[in-house]
Amino acid sequence: MVIVYLLLVVVLLFLLREFALRPAVPAMSLKAPFYGRNYAHRGLHTPDKKVPENSLAAFRRAVDAGYGVELDIQLSQDGQVVVFHDDTLDRVCQVKGRVDAFTLKQLKSFSLCGTTERIPLLTEVFEVMDGKAPMIIELKTGPRNRELCEKALRLMRSYPGKFCIESFDPRIVRWFWKNAPDILRGQLAALPESYTGEPKIGRFILGHVLSNFWCRPQFIAYDNVKKPLSVRAAEARGALRVVWTARDLADAKRLEQENDMVIFEFYTPAVQYKNL
Repeated sequence: MVIVYLLLVVVLLFLLREFALRPAVPAMSLKAPFYGRNYAHRGLHTPDKKVPENSLAAFRRAVDAGYGVELDIQLSQDGQVVVFHDDTLDRVCQVKGRVDAFTLKQLKSFSLCGTTERIPLLTEVFEVMDGKAPMIIELKTGPRNRELCEKALRLMRSYPGKFCIESFDPRIVRWFWKNAPDILRGQLAALPESYTGEPKIGRFILGHVLSNFWCRPQFIAYDNVKKPLSVRAAEARGALRVVWTARDLADAKRLEQENDMVIFEFYTPAVQYKNL
């Protein structure tokens, strides 16, 4: 009898795991514009920072080279959708304070990495991209997630080019599942220890993509490390395989073989490396 109970527990745990990992499988037409391409991480910026990350110059260089781009969006204090990665301005603009503590006018006065480039609006990036290459748009999590999702979606709907969305925050991914199911959506993730500030159980859930059942991502964008078994299981069930951030040309071939989309920086790979 004990053996029967143990078997039941094992089966139950297996079924729970299967349920938790379940992604949404994207239709061929939805994934086709993004599949098999290399994406310039925060645009085609340079190690010497003369072309800064998430700048119009970086996006222009990526478009001219034929690459797709990955970029980050968040809100200014006055509710404008700006393109910037960090929560704070310290590293890139040498200014103390959070991005969302400043108005757009103030943000526009700050230099990106000491250059003449300024923090762009998402609409300004759209003008540069001009529908010439696909975009992966990451929504940064913050205290105004719903406002960011609503405003970003409104802007995206007015853009005729190809784009998909991703976020580390499953709540944002879920919002797009519920409110824009026609837009390809992805769950960003990394190893559990990467989630500083999260409780242990939260790190485990996020690092092993166990929130998939709740937000139904169509791709998993995982850190450039050995993927946990749970991530590979979700991919085996139909989630597109995306890796960030590739930085070594010598490793490019392997990453392109193992993934459906590659987010890279600081080298120049092929524009497109495989077809559906």
